[in-house]
Amino acid sequence: MTIDSISKIVPDIANNAQVDKKQDGKFNNILTDFIGQVNQSRLDANDLTNNYIAGGNIEIQDVMIAEEKAVTSLQLLTEIRNKALDMYKTLTNIQV
Repeated sequence: MTIDSISKIVPDIANNAQVDKKQDGKFNNILTDFIGQVNQSRLDANDLTNNYIAGGNIEIQDVMIAEEKAVTSLQLLTEIRNKALDMYKTLTNIQV
């Protein structure tokens, strides 16, 4: 079993923040991409779990690692959402 770095566990937000200028001015929504990555990690974990249950050539530690990656990604997304809501509430309470 190999130990992955944190960059493999949590989706790579920093690389998604860079805008590719070859897209003719189109801007990809970073948050939408991140949500898609979180969803994909959840789907991958479900696939591994189903393959393990069906008797596939999957080891239990691989299933548990995939599940933890999905949970960690979801927790990060939830914290980002919470901070964004706090920022919004703070900005709306500012009176000019």
